[in-house]
Amino acid sequence: MIKLTGLSKKYNDAFVVKNADALFPLGEVTSIIGPNGAGKSTLLSMASRLTDSDAGEVLIAGKPLSQWDTQSLSKQLAVLRQSNNINMRFTVRELVAFGRFPHSQGRLTAEDNHIIDQALNHLDIEYIQDKFLDQLSGGQRQMAFIAMVVAQDTDYIFLDEPLNNLDIKHSVEIMQTLRKLAHEMKKAVVIVIHDINFASCYSDNIIAMRRGEVIASGKTVEVIQKPIMENIYNIPFDIQEVNGKRICMYYGM
Repeated sequence: MIKLTGLSKKYNDAFVVKNADALFPLGEVTSIIGPNGAGKSTLLSMASRLTDSDAGEVLIAGKPLSQWDTQSLSKQLAVLRQSNNINMRFTVRELVAFGRFPHSQGRLTAEDNHIIDQALNHLDIEYIQDKFLDQLSGGQRQMAFIAMVVAQDTDYIFLDEPLNNLDIKHSVEIMQTLRKLAHEMKKAVVIVIHDINFASCYSDNIIAMRRGEVIASGKTVEVIQKPIMENIYNIPFDIQEVNGKRICMYYGM
C-alpha cells in the first residue's frame, strides 16, 4: 500500500495541494477526479517523487519515499505522465522494451522479451509492434506508452490521464486492462482521470479533489454522491444506478 499523509505543495505562496491524505491499496484501482486546477497531477507527482512536496509524507510498503533509492523505486513504481515526447525514432516494441530497463539495464533476457510480449498482448498491439511511433495515430501511441508501463512490472502503477487521445473503444479496453492488472495481478493502479463515469464504472476507490484539497475519499459508492459531485464541480448532478454502477448525469442540466 502507498499512504499519503498531509501532502502539501505551494507555488508563489499559493497552495496547489494542501494537507492531502490518501491511500493507494494493492489489488485495487484508485481514480483521482476533480476539475482542472484541482491539484490531481501534482498529488500524483509528489507521490512518485517527480515533484518535491513542501510538507507531508509518502510511505510505500511502510517505507518513507525519501528512503527509496532510484533503482529500487523503479522496480516498485511505474509512472506514465501526461505528456510523453520522444524525439528519437523508435518502434513500438523498442519503446515497450524501455519498461524493462530497471530490471535488465538494457541487456534484455529471454524473460524480459517474454514480459514485453505479454505487455503487447495485454494492450492488443502486437500487430503494430514493428511500426515506428511517428507512424501511429495518437490513440495507438498512447496504447504503446501504457504497454511500456505494464512491461515495467511494478506493484504500483501511476497513470496521469491515460485516456488522452483514445476513442471510446480503446478507452474501455484500457480501463478493462487496468482493472485486470489490479484485480488479477494484485497491483495498485492509480489514475488521474477526467471522465467521471469511467472512474465510477472501473474504480474501486475514488479521491475527489477541488482547489488543492481532498474533498472526499473512499469506495466509489461512497464518493459518487450527488452532494459531493455538485460540490466538486459546481454544477447540478443527477446520479442514477445502471447495472450496479453509479452513472453521473450532467449534460444539459
